[in-house]
Amino acid sequence: MPSSAGYLTVAFVLAGGLFFLLWWMMVRSGDEAPWLPAGLASSVVLLVALSAREVVMRRAWTRYLLENGIADTRRKSHSSSSSRSSKKGFSSSIHSAALRTIQKQSTAADSPNSTPEAHLDVAQLCHDYLASTDDAIRSGSYGGEKGIAIRAGQDRVRALHKHHLLTWAKGQSLLLTREAQHRARVFDRIETAHRALDCLDSALRVYPDEPELHDSRAAIDEFIASVKVAHWVELAERSAFKGHYRRAIDRFRDALFYLSHDAVKPEVRQAGTEKIEREIKELEAKLRQRKNAP
Repeated sequence: MPSSAGYLTVAFVLAGGLFFLLWWMMVRSGDEAPWLPAGLASSVVLLVALSAREVVMRRAWTRYLLENGIADTRRKSHSSSSSRSSKKGFSSSIHSAALRTIQKQSTAADSPNSTPEAHLDVAQLCHDYLASTDDAIRSGSYGGEKGIAIRAGQDRVRALHKHHLLTWAKGQSLLLTREAQHRARVFDRIETAHRALDCLDSALRVYPDEPELHDSRAAIDEFIASVKVAHWVELAERSAFKGHYRRAIDRFRDALFYLSHDAVKPEVRQAGTEKIEREIKELEAKLRQRKNAP
């Protein structure tokens, strides 16, 4: 995590420097209230810097959870957490309280107005619960009825973990895909779609046999391929309109390259390939006519 104090210091220094620079320029130009526009500009810079840091830190935390927090719940936790768990133990009251907390947040996350991040939070709670109970069981301190109760709780939490992690992955990837469809630039569309793929891939690392995740991933791959094909077709048509036939042919062939990817459905690939090849033949004919013209 980057230093908060360092970032805030730099932000305040930049805002203060901008304030004094604008104030000095306004004084030289004879402005009657130089501090007003200077203060407004520096405040805007400071607000933008703080907002940008909030967005970056939220994305960094989400990525950290994807890479480190949400892992296979059956994997052994670190030795340090194991030693702490063995020392503190895992009492029945803590077990019951943790279960109630998870179930309460699970119900809230399943409400109609919840966001995908709420499901991710519940999945992380389930992961932490399973790691703690695994440590308690391995310590050998709980046998008999207590051990049976803990294992029964683990079964319920594993089911909740899968439900909320899959719901988050599908919901977040759907939001990002819709956002990608409304982006203006091709690069932004593809970058946003790849973020949706990252969400699905993080869930597939835990549940690799989930068919809905594979179907969603295939749909996003096809969307990315279609964006690239449409981009090169548009460039080719522009070149053809300007009379740059050779450049248009090259760009149509670039579109054919992306159209040949496995992500594109066979029927779409066939129809698109036939159309582009007809365009290429027409352009080649125009090139021959241009060469043979007197």
